Amino acid sequence: MKVLLADDHRIVREGLKSLLEGQPDLTVVAEASDGRQAVQLARELSPDVVVMDVAMPQLNGIEATRQLAGQDPGMKIVALSMHSDRRFVSEALKAGASGYVLKDGAFDELISAIRAVVSDKVYLSPRVAGVVVEDYVRRLPPRDGSHSLHAGAAEHSARHGAFDALTPREREVLQLMAEGYATKEVAHRLSVSVKTVETHRRQIMEKLDLHSVAELTKYAIREGLTTLE
Repeated sequence: MKVLLADDHRIVREGLKSLLEGQPDLTVVAEASDGRQAVQLARELSPDVVVMDVAMPQLNGIEATRQLAGQDPGMKIVALSMHSDRRFVSEALKAGASGYVLKDGAFDELISAIRAVVSDKVYLSPRVAGVVVEDYVRRLPPRDGSHSLHAGAAEHSARHGAFDALTPREREVLQLMAEGYATKEVAHRLSVSVKTVETHRRQIMEKLDLHSVAELTKYAIREGLTTLE
């Protein structure tokens, strides 16, 4: 099975590559240091599985997953993350990931996840599975006709923030802005005009009711669009 590794920490990639290539049925065909590079390499190499770090610069792992799943639904993606928060888990799965593995888990978990997704199964780290089940239960309509669960679901939805309020392209623009890229640089990286980026920025500020780049940066970090490490 051909595996593409995407993680912005070189030491993590090298460690994972060494461990994965110790498996007789796995080979690492490429490594990516950010989400945009991961999308490009996956398009060029068509790996069987992409191990995708959720928090990466320029294009985070959730948006990269969304792009790859949109162009090739058959490509399997395992999200790799330090976050067990339901927001990250649910958005990664909605974006198209078939697996979600926590970075502090055992290496055997990642191997199990890769083999599971290739077999058209879903794999979740044990600590994450409970979060997903809880999220599902929250969304179920109440049996007694009360609105308590609906209220819980509404509250949960409100916490999704950027993922619900913004379009995928607006989230890309917001991440790049929060990481300090000037308007011209954002336009170049996204292959669009400066005017288009300015329009996106205005729409982002209107939707989020934020009025400065500093506020947008804080928001992007809080929502998990970037970590600014």
